[in-house]
Amino acid sequence: MQMGFAQSNALWQGYFSYNEIKDLSESPTTIFAASENALFSKNNGTGQIKTTTTIDGLSGQTISSLYYSATFNKTLVGYEDGLLIVINEADGSMVKIVDIISKQLPAGSKKINHFMEYNGIIYISCDFGIVQFNLNLTEMQFGDTYFIGENGIETNVKQTTIFDGYIYAATDNGIKRADITNVNLIDFTKWQTVSSGKWTSITAFNQNLIAINTSGEFYKYDSNSFTLFSSLAETSVDMRATTNYLVITTATKVIFYDKEMRLKPEIKSNSISDSSSSFTCATIIGDLIYIGTKENGLISTQISNPSVFENSTPNGPSRNSIFAFQATSSSLWAVYGGYNSTYNPDRKIYGISKYNSSEWSHISSERLLGAESLCRITVNPNKENEVYISSFFSGLLKIIDDTPPFLYNQINSELESLKLIKNGIYDPSYISVRINGAAFDKSGNLWMNNSLINNGLKELKKDGQWQSYSLDEILIKSIDASMGRLIIDNNGTKWWCTNTEGLLGFNESNKKFKKITFGPDSGNLPIADVRALALDTRGELWIGTKLGLRILPNVNSYFTDDKLNTNAIIILENNLAQELMYEQFITDIVVDGSNNKWIGTLESGVFLVSPDGQQTIHHFTASNSPLPSNAINDIDINSTTGEVFIATTRGLVSFKGNATGASEDLNNVFVYPNPVRPAFEGTVKIAGLVDKANVKITDVEGNLVYETTSEGGTIEWDTTAFGKFKVASGVYMIFVAAKDGSETKVKKLMIIR
Repeated sequence: MQMGFAQSNALWQGYFSYNEIKDLSESPTTIFAASENALFSKNNGTGQIKTTTTIDGLSGQTISSLYYSATFNKTLVGYEDGLLIVINEADGSMVKIVDIISKQLPAGSKKINHFMEYNGIIYISCDFGIVQFNLNLTEMQFGDTYFIGENGIETNVKQTTIFDGYIYAATDNGIKRADITNVNLIDFTKWQTVSSGKWTSITAFNQNLIAINTSGEFYKYDSNSFTLFSSLAETSVDMRATTNYLVITTATKVIFYDKEMRLKPEIKSNSISDSSSSFTCATIIGDLIYIGTKENGLISTQISNPSVFENSTPNGPSRNSIFAFQATSSSLWAVYGGYNSTYNPDRKIYGISKYNSSEWSHISSERLLGAESLCRITVNPNKENEVYISSFFSGLLKIIDDTPPFLYNQINSELESLKLIKNGIYDPSYISVRINGAAFDKSGNLWMNNSLINNGLKELKKDGQWQSYSLDEILIKSIDASMGRLIIDNNGTKWWCTNTEGLLGFNESNKKFKKITFGPDSGNLPIADVRALALDTRGELWIGTKLGLRILPNVNSYFTDDKLNTNAIIILENNLAQELMYEQFITDIVVDGSNNKWIGTLESGVFLVSPDGQQTIHHFTASNSPLPSNAINDIDINSTTGEVFIATTRGLVSFKGNATGASEDLNNVFVYPNPVRPAFEGTVKIAGLVDKANVKITDVEGNLVYETTSEGGTIEWDTTAFGKFKVASGVYMIFVAAKDGSETKVKKLMIIR
């Protein structure tokens, strides 16, 4: 089964990490590298680097194997779930092939381990056996599948090779071989076990057949049997034959032999400065050896002088799984790790990434003052060079001019550690200061929540003083509540999520705490575990929980109503009344410049809904868009450009819609694209608008073809006359007026059909 991919989507952009190299392949001029779910190549002559991501049609799943066929000028990409993608390097077109995924085999047993080409046939080594794939045919298709385990059952095949008229396979159940000319290799009895045991790799090199077992023992085939040649002292992660060298990779070194099987000087991972990364694979083009690493991307050096190393990895974030990020008008900050779905901290220090001016920079883990489990970013709106990073284990990290000078914790601030009780006894040695949601108020004070303690709301005042607020009057058990995102509304009310007590609110002007929680008499949430919240331009508070969505109709009711009750959004679908986002685990909600809502979920991708939620404008998933995963960690918007950033568990992408915030005046109104050319199939954007601006579009004779009122800073026009038919070629006049008529602007648009 084959599916074609469209090759470009101008509305999407990818921001992927290329640091974890899964496999390498090569041509005489180019190195091809596969990271977790993206590809890149480098031309040795020109130095040009080309990247390929989900934006271009790749899957967001994890890549496990890569092979470039010089004969057919095609690149084959194999995945852990059995997916195969074939890329035609001549035009970049892709074909997605799901035959292996569709096989009736146990889950988790379809991983593609290796590609081997022989006479136009690709022999694909998989966790269950070997599959033929024919590149000779115009309509590429699969051939036979070989189950070569005992009595024809599945067995994990790591690698195959051709030697002296036989196909050899390294498996978990011995080294198998069969006559490559036998047309009935589907019959398992045609396969002979040459050597027992578990084997990681096998390859033919200059009249030698070489195999390595799981113990790291290196064998040569001689006189119909394998004899021990050397010991690697550790497990091999990759072996391959190049034109002049046999290349063996372990986690700590690359070993290579020349054609006479003479050992050349090895390259050790600790010999590479500024790198503590382990190796994953290596290959050679001419005198250049390319080494794939687990954390530091692709490194190269000369075999003749392996002392100077060059990193050829494309610029990107440190990791693909961005836990949280914050977009400003000029930059984007990202952190990794955080905590899991039950608020258990990921006690690792991954570093911090910053995107600015089309380049990523990084603050290494060694510079973070020991802060673990970084989970939230808060940029000071009055001083963008001042950034605070919440740690769900170590406190609050302060960053000034991209340098972390200070970590607030239980010793130097009013932040507090939870108290660990073991067998009824308090353990004072366990320190965990769990800071999560944070936001600046209009006065420049920073508010944050401090989980699992009594005084769970903290304020870092503008003058550097601290104040704590007890939650005992509002929570049943403060020490049991893990707390999440926090926002501050226009009245100065702080709203924040908890996993056991629903949504909490506090306003210091009247010293009132309030709670919205589960049940019709307590706030009408579907569950007391709240994960996301957002305030829209109408004063509605959108609340995302583990089991669906609720709306607080007016945040001003905080001051007038003793009980705050939320409502579900009821929509009609197939003429049936249904609850919007019913029982969805909502991970984030963001309001764009048009008051539309971007809703991220744990398993169902991203929804873009209209201001009142009655219309679903887009539902993006990994199957219908460049989203690399349906598991959404975070969403944010650059309000100046309208770029919507979406962090998934497998990578960061962005969507360029009409999400810009409203302008203060009409001085910067612009129209794009202009002109509209015949091949263009999208919508025309009119941006730089004030809120509630009236927009009229007429032809040159004054006939009205479209009219709308803006919500936010941008509107879209599909170039039809009120949705009925495409307007003809010509010049169109765009008249923009502020709501009160105080300002007007006129623009021209050329349409060429």
